[in-house]
Amino acid sequence: QVQLVESGGGLVQPGGSLRLSCAASGSIVSIYSMAWYRQAPGKQRELVAAVTSKGSTNYADSVKGRFIISRDNAKNTVYLQMNSLKPEDTAVYYCSARRADSVYWAYWGQGTQVTVSS
Repeated sequence: QVQLVESGGGLVQPGGSLRLSCAASGSIVSIYSMAWYRQAPGKQRELVAAVTSKGSTNYADSVKGRFIISRDNAKNTVYLQMNSLKPEDTAVYYCSARRADSVYWAYWGQGTQVTVSS
């Protein structure tokens, strides 16, 4: 069973930075696609950034140029570096994993709260 555990959320002022981490059980980071989603109050969950097993990345337009997704296969960990944070980035951020042969993001962490406020 795949388990994902997020950490690194918190309160940050506008313009600040945070780095989220997602630790995965087993050696899945190198062979699964990994992603960060977020859900703000009253809004649908949305894809923030994703990285495939081959290293291809994609980002939501709202975070391009500010967020960077990366992974450390040796540590089975995926990161989301968030820079120039804005109040509209406030949300619960979730880590997710998808098998290479599936279109479904089947595995989810419990989420970590990010609040951007002065």
